[in-house]
Amino acid sequence: MKSFVLALVALFMLSCSQSASKKVKQENVEKATAQQEANEDLPVMSFERAEHDFGTINEGDVVETSFAFTNTGKSDLIILDARGSCGCTVPEYPKNTPIEPGETREIKVKFDSANKPGNQTKTVTLTNNTERGRDILRIKTMVTADPVKEQQRQAARNQMNQ
Repeated sequence: MKSFVLALVALFMLSCSQSASKKVKQENVEKATAQQEANEDLPVMSFERAEHDFGTINEGDVVETSFAFTNTGKSDLIILDARGSCGCTVPEYPKNTPIEPGETREIKVKFDSANKPGNQTKTVTLTNNTERGRDILRIKTMVTADPVKEQQRQAARNQMNQ
């Protein structure tokens, strides 16, 4: 009799846990489906390219490039903010301006190489209303040091080491 009661309790617990498990799984499927449908209506920021190499430039040069993008989503795209990884990298963008589906715009990025000798890699982080909420653009260059400034930097290093 004892084993019969234990078997009955085990069967009851198993059937309850399966029912709860099925209910949770069904709720998760419904939430995922609703989320996917909502995401299909969001804007999508599609870039022709997300990286630019200026090649070799001279220290003190200010260079600029443009990153073209298209809103390939189903609703208006809005860029809320664009920030360079340092003060030498300055983006120009259509701030808080609705960009309709299918519309193409550009983001200009200026890089000031003053006091930046050597290999440089900088980023611009865009905050927008896409599913990801963020996109990153990259620029890179090799900055040839200005001979006079390089002598000054070397002299300053030598003084610090004494």
